[in-house]
Amino acid sequence: MARIECPECGHVEETTGLVTVCPECSADLRSVMAEMGHRREKLREVAHDDSMTTHEFIVRTKDLHKIYIMGEVEVPALKGVEVNIRRGEYLSIMGPSGSGKSTLFNMVGGLDKPTKGTCFIEEVDMAQLDAFELAWLRCRKIGYIFQTFNLIPVMTALENVTLPMIFAGMSSDEMMDRGAMLLDLVGLGERLHHKPYELSGGQQQRVAVARALVTRPEVILADEPTGELDTTTGRQIMFLFQKISIEEGVTVLMVTHDPVVEEYASLVYHLGDGTIEEIIEHPENKILSE
Repeated sequence: MARIECPECGHVEETTGLVTVCPECSADLRSVMAEMGHRREKLREVAHDDSMTTHEFIVRTKDLHKIYIMGEVEVPALKGVEVNIRRGEYLSIMGPSGSGKSTLFNMVGGLDKPTKGTCFIEEVDMAQLDAFELAWLRCRKIGYIFQTFNLIPVMTALENVTLPMIFAGMSSDEMMDRGAMLLDLVGLGERLHHKPYELSGGQQQRVAVARALVTRPEVILADEPTGELDTTTGRQIMFLFQKISIEEGVTVLMVTHDPVVEEYASLVYHLGDGTIEEIIEHPENKILSE
């Protein structure tokens, strides 16, 4: 809702559309509407200017609870979880099956809403967004990587990678150039036109990594990304995450039960029974190591 004030008679009109004539005195309001449009455009520029970002934490949760209803039984998955994740952090959330790792992943990724508490991305409360706003945020701010890759089998590697860019409204040339560049970054520059069934498990996961990066997200969320991979390939993927975090400044949040991850992540949260039991820092892991 916008408030339009007539410069002639002072009448204030509240509207969601375009008002060109004052309903009281019939004065021309086109210049007033144009000025409002300029102000809104300026606000958009400031909102998307990285130099104006002052938030210390890109992801923050506060007293996060999630309760699932199973028939007449309430099953608590998260019990007051609080995390504070800085920009460029490579963080791992670890714990046994049923500890709440994937539930926390869904909360941070906007794939589910908490029963109680709040989850912020750049200080935006995810639970307060409508469907359109949430879709916009997920498309542009968050890159998702799943254990089962989730590639479309009839599409080539390049087509799978560029698919999110269609929803982000990018041009065809930009899509092709960036998609090819990212596939080259993850070591698949010669496999642009191969379909998933023509790629190994590790190569498919690399395609998923490139797809997650294609819209230049602030946060990469990876749910058990090495679960379907052998040890050697899994280490290569984790090294790639570490490289992206350090060189691109992207925040990487990996949910896993793989203890090898601690060799790469700079911060590890250990979950148990829906709560954070321990936080371990590994500042030396910020140095690239493969």
